[in-house]
Amino acid sequence: MSAFLIADVAVSDMQAYIDSGYIDTVPKIAARFGGAYRARGGDFEVLEGDWRPVRLVIIEFPDMDKLKRFYDSEEYLPFRNLRQELTDSKIVALDGLAESMTP
Repeated sequence: MSAFLIADVAVSDMQAYIDSGYIDTVPKIAARFGGAYRARGGDFEVLEGDWRPVRLVIIEFPDMDKLKRFYDSEEYLPFRNLRQELTDSKIVALDGLAESMTP
């Protein structure tokens, strides 16, 4: 069953974030764990509630184990530390559905 890493990322210094290589390198690391970006900083519209995300990112993984292996990997660790230094991030991991809800 798929699992999704969902992040709301407020970057404090976008140029430092770009210069760090995070934006170019992390998708390659995620891909080694089966991760595929489904959304990354695109336009969005709040339809209900008072949540005001800044920059949304959604990465789909084959399962929760691979998502957590990516998140805890030695490859990602320096980039995770960098992201935590250069951003205010809120991140959740969410299991996908076992089967489609489409009739």
